[in-house]
Amino acid sequence: MTQYCGTVAVVGAPNAGKSTLVNALVGQKVAIVSPKAQTTRTRLMGVALTGDTQIVLVDTPGIFDANRRFDRAMVQAAWGGAADADLIALVIDAKGGLGAKVETILSGLASRPEPKLLVLNKVDVADHGKMLKHLQVLNERLTFTDTMIISASTGDGVADLKTKLASAMPEGPWMFPADQVSDATDRVMAAEITREQIFLQLYQELPQACAVETEKYSERPDGSVEIHQQILVARDSQRAIVLGKGGARLKEIGSKARAELAGLLGVKVHLYLHVKVSPKWDEDRGVYRDIGLDWVD
Repeated sequence: MTQYCGTVAVVGAPNAGKSTLVNALVGQKVAIVSPKAQTTRTRLMGVALTGDTQIVLVDTPGIFDANRRFDRAMVQAAWGGAADADLIALVIDAKGGLGAKVETILSGLASRPEPKLLVLNKVDVADHGKMLKHLQVLNERLTFTDTMIISASTGDGVADLKTKLASAMPEGPWMFPADQVSDATDRVMAAEITREQIFLQLYQELPQACAVETEKYSERPDGSVEIHQQILVARDSQRAIVLGKGGARLKEIGSKARAELAGLLGVKVHLYLHVKVSPKWDEDRGVYRDIGLDWVD
């Protein structure tokens, strides 16, 4: 049987819904999501199948004007994910509209040779009059192979988008086995699941200054998995927020993360969390390596 396979770089501004879209296209969760911008920090590949075609989706961090080293590393990862892709899918928040962050992306895409597909997301909550104006502006700025209007959260238009992406993939052998949905290791995914819970429970209180490191990941003789993680924060006040009164918040984070990991891995999970204050964790090369970011000068 003839096979088709290619890569699609999913790019856009922070909170455009890129990770939600990747999960919808794959058909299960491979990327964490939260209401907080910049949840995705590194390149993550999700693998979607349709018929004889495998679509390797590169979920990238949101692109913005970055000053901190850590932010610059995320933006570099995003542009790196777009390099040599068979197609770049530019995801635009139809409700949020166009602004400085979108302008930064349009300028960066203007000179790129890869074919580009425009994906207008969140149309279920957007003003349709404004949306049509956005479409006109965007198509005047860049040449797109096509425009797709979708809602990744409700699934509206996602099947049509998947068909469109598949039609753009070149002939060639699949990159991943049919049952593999992501390139993330269990160790990395465990850290991401815990970080997602931190964002979901504390995103209004805790800024971006936190990271999760999986210190130990091992299988017990009974087949269950033991995971030890440390949550890195920059200040004592942030540690107090993560812990909560009497450690209640940390227990809740651990409980929700443990349940999701057990469902993901299909085995019982023993998850141990502790919080460490590390004022310069975002200047630690080891953290960059664990997260999957390149060190930038």
